[in-house]
Amino acid sequence: MKKGYRQLLDEANAEIEVVSPEEAAGLLEHDDTIFVDLRDPREVERDGKIPGAKHVTRGMLEFWIDPESPYHKPFFASRKTFVFFCAGGWRSALATKTAQDMGLTPVKHILGGYTAWKAAGLPIEPGQKKKAD
Repeated sequence: MKKGYRQLLDEANAEIEVVSPEEAAGLLEHDDTIFVDLRDPREVERDGKIPGAKHVTRGMLEFWIDPESPYHKPFFASRKTFVFFCAGGWRSALATKTAQDMGLTPVKHILGGYTAWKAAGLPIEPGQKKKAD
């Protein structure tokens, strides 16, 4: 293996802006900031979410960012600040690096992810369990 996940994470974190949960919380009410939740839908249902965060599955991120993609989401063309997070900060570090490489700016990610956010006692919305058919 040429590069393991640790090396990829180290490289990403050296090139992106990393913010603490408390620093990120200070951006929560800013109209010029969009929080992007990269967790799996089951994680969001089970664990809740940061209020107002847009949910973007990690596998669709590049397609949603690129304005030439048929899957492009207009909020990515809003010229706002994007704060990415996942459960523990690994997926969001790599996603932030990818978004930055694609030209999306400014971007940052939350150190420790949603787990650190919750541990800091910051605002969350409860998850929504899907109803059984």
